[in-house]
Amino acid sequence: MPMPPTAPAPEGRAGSPAANRTVITYAFWITMAGTTVPTPLYPLYQQAFGFSSLMVTVVFAVYAIGVVAGLLAFGRLSDQIGRRPVIALALLLAAVAAGMFLAADGLAWMLPARVLTGFSAALVTGSATAALLDLAAPGGRARAQSLAIGANMGGLACGTLLSGLLAQWAPSPLRLPWLVTLALTAVAAAGVAALPRGAHRTAALNLRPQALRVPAGIRPAFLRAALAAGSGFAVLGVLTSVTGLFLAQLLHLEDPALTGLVVFLAFACTALGQFAARALRPGPALATACGGLVLASALIAVALLDRSLAPLLAGACFNGLATGAAVGNGLAVINAGTPPERRGEVVSTFFAILYAMLSVPVIGVGLLIRASGLRTAGVTFSALVAALALIVAVSLLRGARGGGEPDGDPDGGRVR
Repeated sequence: MPMPPTAPAPEGRAGSPAANRTVITYAFWITMAGTTVPTPLYPLYQQAFGFSSLMVTVVFAVYAIGVVAGLLAFGRLSDQIGRRPVIALALLLAAVAAGMFLAADGLAWMLPARVLTGFSAALVTGSATAALLDLAAPGGRARAQSLAIGANMGGLACGTLLSGLLAQWAPSPLRLPWLVTLALTAVAAAGVAALPRGAHRTAALNLRPQALRVPAGIRPAFLRAALAAGSGFAVLGVLTSVTGLFLAQLLHLEDPALTGLVVFLAFACTALGQFAARALRPGPALATACGGLVLASALIAVALLDRSLAPLLAGACFNGLATGAAVGNGLAVINAGTPPERRGEVVSTFFAILYAMLSVPVIGVGLLIRASGLRTAGVTFSALVAALALIVAVSLLRGARGGGEPDGDPDGGRVR
């Protein structure tokens, strides 16, 4: 889900650009797919290893912590050592994490595997997106960015769906999804190994954490976008971690394929929301996102109270669309109000906030589930998300009366 934290730099273009784009897009896709493979399997792991619902949310949350740490520590690495080595490193970490899940016999394996998964997602997102932009022909940046969004969100969506289908209808549900993931990752690694080397390093190697700063002129608009998008990320995190528990405990449906479908819809709609945001100015895009978040929260609450599947499916779709629109709004604000040489750190700040809002509420929901049960925890969380979205909407209205929002550029907020 994170976007590139650094501005792209040129690399060598030996070989067919179309073939290179295909390899990079596939590597991006399978790395992100690996991050959501555990989603439909959490109830099965819970039964096999005997841990609580709280620990399910912790296992998910440490992934987000890994993403944030990776963004801050390694966000500029592909500018320093080249795109191909960083993509290869991301694939290696993804493969190691998949191998750890394959061998897992308890939380001692799962927790570090999820941290490695977070690192792999952070590494591949910046490097693969920058590589696709490097390969873009003049005037082709929009297509390259679309490929990146498709690989990112498409991977997140397809990983959970593939895993759910395999767990539902194939043997060895806690092993086969990881064997398939490893095989697909190996194909990507072979393709990346055949990519041409970059033309040169663009900066000295420096692993100091990336600064988190926001220009004063865009701080109000930035904060509104970050809070709205972060609210949507929080819902995505809860859906990803506890949908299987909801289906099993409240609907008595132990159905990994259905779990995968719910989360697939959420992430697929997040991609659609990002594309849709390009057609709107930042103010209307964020207002629409806030309305969508309120509606999604209401639908999810209804699903919990009524023990019904249809509102959950609708809520997942509306939350995805709203989250994507809010992310697109945030990137448009950043692109319009930040100098090119500072966009990397501002985008990193944006996504660090989003992933913090993804991980902390998930653990909070886990604690609430332990204290009051799944339904009460879910309804309480939905009400908080709706309240935060309404606060952002009111703030947006006041900001518009006081002088308006900064406009996005014609590229819809793509980071350059």
